[in-house]
Amino acid sequence: MKLARCEYLGTGFFWAVVDVAQNQVTPISGEFKDWAPAVAAGRGISSVRIAGPSLPLSSVRLLPPIDPVNRVVVAGANYAKHLVEFGLAAPAQPVAFLKAYGALIGATDPIRFPPLTEELDHEVELVAVIGTGEIDINNPMACVLGYTVGNDVSARDLQRSGPAGIGMDLFAAKSQDQTTGLGPWIVTKDEFPQGSPKLRLSLKVNGETRQEGNTSEMTWDVGQLISFVQQRSSFACGDVLFTGSPAGVGMGTGLFLKEGDVVEASVEGIGTLRNVVSQKILA
Repeated sequence: MKLARCEYLGTGFFWAVVDVAQNQVTPISGEFKDWAPAVAAGRGISSVRIAGPSLPLSSVRLLPPIDPVNRVVVAGANYAKHLVEFGLAAPAQPVAFLKAYGALIGATDPIRFPPLTEELDHEVELVAVIGTGEIDINNPMACVLGYTVGNDVSARDLQRSGPAGIGMDLFAAKSQDQTTGLGPWIVTKDEFPQGSPKLRLSLKVNGETRQEGNTSEMTWDVGQLISFVQQRSSFACGDVLFTGSPAGVGMGTGLFLKEGDVVEASVEGIGTLRNVVSQKILA
């Protein structure tokens, strides 16, 4: 089942079941937390109540599939070849931080080119969506509602700008307004084999493949990342977790994003984000 957060003709947002084959979205009633735990438990379409007639998929704007009250957690340094690009040794444990909600954009929204950076970079990622308020660190996959696609766009020069002895400035690098793609929808976990998914990821810029990998290459799988984060800061129903990016980012290749670039981030079995980099407007 595909679940999307949508906007129709500027009338506000709603959650909906997506049927790509029929080119339609069907609104569902209630807040995310009302129906998500049942979906995470595997009860499928019976978990949601239809709230109105279906609409053409092409007539709605696909918003990031996360409510504003929820958190965006990002796990980094989770692909060995990606670490080589940065000249870093593998860490002994996962690395995680928060991204501002305002950084998010939908599946077809423009990527804002922040005025402070000259090195705008891309990172395609599998994103896990938390569907329960109770997290069992001994069975972390039970809390997963499903998965979506992320493009953790980063300002690499700002990332390096942290004062000596303090470390990277991940806030400036990762939370620039309207830069990070998320969507186009959530695919529920029952669409995949049990356990942490093993899916192909790819990212293209103007049709040229820049990143290609598989989530099977993650150092720490989805369940291990959830347990790590949960023991430090509790997840809430509706939070999302970026799980890291494979090699091929601009930091390694020297090919950073430019104005007008068409960026397509894809995860097998889920979908594609297609975002165009906007014109850089100086502050």
